Amino acid sequence: MMRSMLRTRNATTEHHPSPTPRPRPAARALAALTAGLLAVTLSACGGDDGGNDGDQGTGDAGGRPTVQLPRLDGQELEVAAVFTGPELDNFQKVLDEFEKRTGATVTFVPTGNNTSTFLGTKIEGGKPPDVAFLPQVGVLHQFAEKGWIKPLGSEALAQLDKNFSDGWKDLGAYEGKRYGVYAKAANKSLVWYNSAAFEAAGITEEPKSWDEFLRTARTLSDAGSPAVSIGGADGWTLTDWFENVYLSQAGPEKYDQLAKHEIKWTDPSVEEALTTLAELWGEDELIAGGASGALQTEYPKSITQTFSGDTPAGMVFEGDFVAVTINGDTDAKIGTDAKVFPFPAVGDDSPVVTGGDAAVALKDGKGAQALLTFLASTDAAEIWAAQGGFLSPNKEMDQGTYKDDVTREIAKALLAAGDDFRFDMSDQAPAAFGGTQGVGEWKDLQDFLKNPDDVAGAQKKLETSAAKAYGKG
Repeated sequence: MMRSMLRTRNATTEHHPSPTPRPRPAARALAALTAGLLAVTLSACGGDDGGNDGDQGTGDAGGRPTVQLPRLDGQELEVAAVFTGPELDNFQKVLDEFEKRTGATVTFVPTGNNTSTFLGTKIEGGKPPDVAFLPQVGVLHQFAEKGWIKPLGSEALAQLDKNFSDGWKDLGAYEGKRYGVYAKAANKSLVWYNSAAFEAAGITEEPKSWDEFLRTARTLSDAGSPAVSIGGADGWTLTDWFENVYLSQAGPEKYDQLAKHEIKWTDPSVEEALTTLAELWGEDELIAGGASGALQTEYPKSITQTFSGDTPAGMVFEGDFVAVTINGDTDAKIGTDAKVFPFPAVGDDSPVVTGGDAAVALKDGKGAQALLTFLASTDAAEIWAAQGGFLSPNKEMDQGTYKDDVTREIAKALLAAGDDFRFDMSDQAPAAFGGTQGVGEWKDLQDFLKNPDDVAGAQKKLETSAAKAYGKG
């Protein structure tokens, strides 16, 4: 989901991938690297295209295909994903190239935020799409267990082995078989800010710690700007807030335990993280529209109200994919009007949480496997990267095809992490807890945003929801 960048685990062996890979301490190094790279990038870039307009945005991978695809003349395929707006427009460029090379016709089917429910209904009704993007690794495991998705064919596996590290390959595997291609990744540990609002408030330094972040928010508020824009109408954004605070504060080991429900949501570490979040969520004047306004603000609006309008907000938290909406729905230029810093350190280090969308086949046939093969190739990655607002774990792609310097440096940091990354906690959970609108963690955190004084009540709700979804309640 855009929603679905950096969540971490440990790679397992080639033939025995773990459904929940364990992280390694190198996430700290990645956090430091991300911070350093962003600092260099933001001081150097002067526009949203990094001065490379002449070589990018063509959408044709330079006219030099590196992957061979079969002819599929007359075949009609469907591909389903949560993508909308500019994100969908950019993905369509990839589909256009696939159609051009194969002769197939590909129709996009929007899933909405409840991807697992939408696809489950289609599958049980006997009309699944050929390919679908799953924004939650927990859903991939559930679908594989039910036999709803098909293992990757030999050509797709060849591209996967050539272009992806073991950690990303293993995320798309279940019980020794590979099903998914993580064609799209996300760094979900970033705060984007309106440079004009910072300048008007006299803010000259980006906050590095949670305390500095709160002071920055109060300074913005005192200067007359809504400090922080929150897309609380989409519960997944709130899970990302929690995960970043929790990973930084509680540490990787606790993060992994909570992700697998080996510790309960009533654990003191969860209490501490929610109490920390309440330091922001409990100050209505720091949130654009207050908590009630945030709960009526969908994710895209949280970005547009930060970079457009008469009184834009100063900051908005979310992943690298924020760039899609900035580029598509505002006049702000990334690197000048819109800048970014790593999520502030709550504990010793800034957190690094990743996410991603795995493309899987829901139907047998040459067409679905051909599309997965293309999505695993450098050709598709470079076309998508050239559009902007996209990040790929494809280690063989040409990094020069990224549309702007900011994204290029974030991508370098992702690849530098190798297999040491922490994956989005809610995306690892069963969909009933971590991936469904109006229930589970999404709803429980929305209730907490509404009433951040009730930490114990929020913990109780979260544990009840988690126990039920994990089959323990």
